Amino acid sequence: MDPIRTRTIPLLPLRGLIIYPTVVLHLDVGREKSVEALEKVMMNDHQIFLAAQKEISIEEPEADDIYEIGTISTVKQMLKLPNGTIRILVEGNQRARIQSFEKTDGHYEVEVELLEEDETIDLEKQAFMRKALEQFEGYIKLSKKITEETLATVRDIEEPGRLADIISSHLPLKVKQKQEILEAVNVVERLRLVVQILNNEQEVLGLEKKIGQQVKRSMERTQKEYYLREQMKAIQKELGDRDGKEGEVEDLREKIEASDMPEQVRETALKELSRYEKIPASSAESGVIRNYIDWLLTIPWKAETEDKLDIQRAQKILDEAHYGLEKVKERVLEYLSVQKLTRSLKGPILCLVGPPGVGKTSLARSIAQSLGRHFVRVSLGGVRDEAEIRGHRRTYVGAMPGRIIQGMKKAETINPVFLLDEIDKMSNDFRGDPSAAMLEVLDPEQNNTFSDHYIEEPYDLSKVMFITTANTVQTIPQPLLDRMELISIAGYTEVEKQHIASQHLIPRQIELHGLKKAQCRFKEEGILFLIRRYTREAGVRNLERRIASICRKAAKLIVTGEKKQVTISPSMIEQLLGKPLYSYGQAETEDQVGVATGLAYTAYGGDTLSIEVSLLPGKGKLTLTGKLGDVMQESAQAAFSYVRSRAEELGIDKDFYEKYDIHIHVPEGATPKDGPSAGITMATALVSALTGRPVKKEVGMTGEITLRGRVLPIGGLKEKTLSAHRAGLTTIVIPKENERDLDDLPESVREDLSFYPVSHLDEVLKHALRGDQV
Repeated sequence: MDPIRTRTIPLLPLRGLIIYPTVVLHLDVGREKSVEALEKVMMNDHQIFLAAQKEISIEEPEADDIYEIGTISTVKQMLKLPNGTIRILVEGNQRARIQSFEKTDGHYEVEVELLEEDETIDLEKQAFMRKALEQFEGYIKLSKKITEETLATVRDIEEPGRLADIISSHLPLKVKQKQEILEAVNVVERLRLVVQILNNEQEVLGLEKKIGQQVKRSMERTQKEYYLREQMKAIQKELGDRDGKEGEVEDLREKIEASDMPEQVRETALKELSRYEKIPASSAESGVIRNYIDWLLTIPWKAETEDKLDIQRAQKILDEAHYGLEKVKERVLEYLSVQKLTRSLKGPILCLVGPPGVGKTSLARSIAQSLGRHFVRVSLGGVRDEAEIRGHRRTYVGAMPGRIIQGMKKAETINPVFLLDEIDKMSNDFRGDPSAAMLEVLDPEQNNTFSDHYIEEPYDLSKVMFITTANTVQTIPQPLLDRMELISIAGYTEVEKQHIASQHLIPRQIELHGLKKAQCRFKEEGILFLIRRYTREAGVRNLERRIASICRKAAKLIVTGEKKQVTISPSMIEQLLGKPLYSYGQAETEDQVGVATGLAYTAYGGDTLSIEVSLLPGKGKLTLTGKLGDVMQESAQAAFSYVRSRAEELGIDKDFYEKYDIHIHVPEGATPKDGPSAGITMATALVSALTGRPVKKEVGMTGEITLRGRVLPIGGLKEKTLSAHRAGLTTIVIPKENERDLDDLPESVREDLSFYPVSHLDEVLKHALRGDQV
């Protein structure tokens, strides 16, 4: 009887799975069409056609989505699971090829052609069977995922086609590869394909094993290193080195190699690092070395900012931040201009000299901003130890670099603007003279190899722009003064103070006190009243305090609801701050005998000085009071001697010194006063007292006197003139040689005053005394 070549049978599409003839397999079925096909099969002969889908993701496969060749199988068991799926046990029977599809009752019926196999055994098949078994055995040894029992079962198979199918079913192949084996109806071709796949799998497994061994060796080496490190830590712990240094030392070495320090400094750092590595962490020396290396790493050696050489921009920044101060601004712009042309100019050393509150420190900050450089400020007030500048030797406990190197560390660049504030306040004692240490710092020819005792390596300061500030140059040693370019900043005029107050101080204080411009408005006459009647200073620091006080009180009035807006007029200022502290204009209200007005220069700017002379019956004793310094007392003696020598010409009794005791007093006796510039004032007051001729109330004077009556030049003319203008004087007598200094005076001040340059006391008396004797 001939075998049936075709038959119609329900189709069950498989996803990611292939079943071979004679292979028994469990399947989980959940799709509705597949379940319907199973139900029909179970009602008939339990025969079903299993064919794989080409794409696993397709939920509802069509005819084109299913491979043509599959396996006719028998459903041995069927079990419904609680989750709704059906688990079946199937056994593959025979290969078959789909001829046609037909959709019935929600599932596919397919007509299939049965594919017969040639099961006869010849030499070629035997050879392939042996090779397949050999390769399979080698695969099992390498993979170790298949048991020896499986190998024994496979060895017992005598049919070549079945052997190939069973071996394939145990290999972890992709669906496409398994489908190729299923479609190989020719047994020899099927065996050749299986042998080839086994050979490839063995090679892959061999490579995996090799890679695995390499990874294992690497892990073993890592574990070994870890073990050794742990042992080293334990040893170091026993020796007192609790934390271990290997990683830290390596990090430091990398930082040193990557830093921009010069080669010589790098060698020193590596040498110190080598010492640090060998010394236990518990040793005091270890911390000293580590601190030293950190300093070498954090100091800038080559990093620098690029100067913004835009002259117009720099001028705009300086003008916005500071009103007036033309000399300083001009000097900075000159430096910028030369730097733009040469690109190699060494940093200048500027010394800003002026009374407190005129903006020396803030000006230095503006200079840094205009140059686009970093800014560092170091206060030298009260520094009396040379080590503060040069640092301490590392042999001392708690040694540190000096303030210069510390400032460079803060700057983080080698070309900052470096402000040395209050350089005139340095002093010296048994610990050394810090001003001597500053000589090298402030010398452009030497500071490219500045030596700090702590760093012990030459450091380049030549690109730093040093700016120093001082209230007076009298206390600065001459060698240090010689290294700096002096720029004098005098006190502000009333006009300048008004501008500074309205443009800078008032907006800043209003903002700081949480007010709005509309809530607190300052009138022009109010600002002028505040300047004249509540402050007496060269700068504007005290003026800002008064403005801050007004803003506080205005804030209280607004918060309490007393006022919604406060307008600051003279009457409101009196209401808020109380009665005025000063009377505007200190000039004498009338001409007086024996009283002359002198002009003095102090650390706080200029001031007026009344000098009084009183005659008492006696025998020529000269008494000086008012806490006068030695130089001022000598000036009084010189004035007295000159008057005695010229008594007849001046219309004075030549024996007056035998009849009268003379008392010269300078008011505000608690305030120390010194200097030679009151010489002509004392002589004028003395002549006035002896002749009875009154001194003109509107005249102020300044100048040193000699025994022959010559008038010598003095300093601080601008400050003195500003004080005279503030005090309400209208005529100023000055030494002839100081005439050149008049150009420095503000135009508004020059217009209000009359100046009389003199070279002899006779000229002073001509301008200062009334012609008629009393």
